Order: sequence, then structure tokens, then C-alpha cells
Amino acid sequence: MDIGGDFLTFMAVGFLAQLVDGALGMAFGVISTSALIAFGVPPAAASAGVHAVETVTTAVSGTSHALARNIDWGLFARVALPGVAGAVAGAYLLTSVPTDLARPIVQLYLGVLGAWIFWRGLRHIHRERRPRIVVPLGLAGGFLDAAGGGGWGPIVTSNLIIQGGTPRRVIGTVNAAEFFVTTSAAITFLLALGWDVVTTATLGLLAGGVIAAPFGAVLARRLKADTLMILVGIVLMATSAVGIARAIG
Repeated sequence: MDIGGDFLTFMAVGFLAQLVDGALGMAFGVISTSALIAFGVPPAAASAGVHAVETVTTAVSGTSHALARNIDWGLFARVALPGVAGAVAGAYLLTSVPTDLARPIVQLYLGVLGAWIFWRGLRHIHRERRPRIVVPLGLAGGFLDAAGGGGWGPIVTSNLIIQGGTPRRVIGTVNAAEFFVTTSAAITFLLALGWDVVTTATLGLLAGGVIAAPFGAVLARRLKADTLMILVGIVLMATSAVGIARAIG
């Protein structure tokens, strides 16, 4: 399907997706991949195109979060390396083996997690402490992000917040680490599928995402912890519902 004439539409999608992702640490991949698939792009090509875009948007977003002092560098090192390993494995799997059966289960899990985070934000019961389970989250988040076209932010951000991480620092750290995760997945996709995954639609997503990235970092710094948790919960529940509906349909 020719989607070259929809550059401005995808630019708007990219802006909205990156604004949400930069502020809440999730949703760029889910929103952008869903939009590409809706326009007839095959799932593997859609995920590859979005990861190619994210190599730039995550670099801008990570830099913006660093300037806003939203990054915990110790946590960054612990989550980025396993994330890269998981992303390479997930990208390779998506280009060779269907992964549709696991997606509804993951989406249901994220929906429950979103409801829990939302409730904790409403009740003001978040207790900050250093997250302990990090490496398995990096592996799972990187794998699901590449294999499912989105999942790094929802898996890693939500679980680190549940463990007691400071919301804005978790969001900034996960966004910064995502550059390495998504670049690894993009390289694997490009080696397997070639440069055909870069289209006018992905360029539109790129333009909108780059413009929005600095604004997301500022929002993450200025919003209160409880507000961030409530918004994270809402986004998780919404994307979970969409993912389950798409899987059933």
C-alpha cells in the first residue's frame, strides 16, 4: 500500500507518541506500530521501521532527560545491557517465527499492572526504594519490544515503578537506555529485511518524534510522582485493551 501521501499524518502520530513516551516512559512503539499496521504494513516491517525511527528519537529523548537530570546512571547500566541482548533475540525471532500467541498474555499482564499503578497513584501510597529486579526486566523488555513492536517502556518502566523507583528517574533512565535497545533491534531488522522498511511513513514518525522529545522530558520532570503514576496506569490500561482487542480480532 502506498502511504507516501500521509507524511503529515504520521508526523502528527510521531509527535503524540513521543510526547507520551518521553513523559511517561512508554507507548511510542505501540502507537506507531499500530498506525503502520493499520495502513497495511506487515508486522515485521512495521516493527523494523519503528525501531529505525527510534534510533533517532530515543537519542534526542535520552539527551533531553539527561539535561533535565531525570536519569539514574547506576540503574541505567543495569538495565541497558540485558535490554540489548533481549532486543537482538526478539528481532531475530520476529523475522523467522510467529509470536502471536504470547502477545495477549503479555497485554493482559500489563493491563493488570496498569490498574495497580493507577490505584497506588490515587491512594498516594508509593514508597520509594531502589529496584532490585532489573536484569530480567531488561531482557524481557528488550525481547518483547523487538518481537512485539513495542514493550520496552511498558514492561520496564511499570515494573521499576512498582518496585519503588522514583517515577521521573525511572522514566528518564528507561528512555535513555532505550536508545541502545532499539538500535540493536533496528540493526538486526535491517540485516534481515533490508532498507525497504524505511518509508515516507517512518520518516513522518521520525520528524514528529524528534520535535516532541524535549517536551516529554520537561513534563516528566515537572509532573508530581502521583500524577505520573496515574498517567502511566491509564496509558498501560489503554494500550493493553487495544492490544488484546487486536489479538482477538
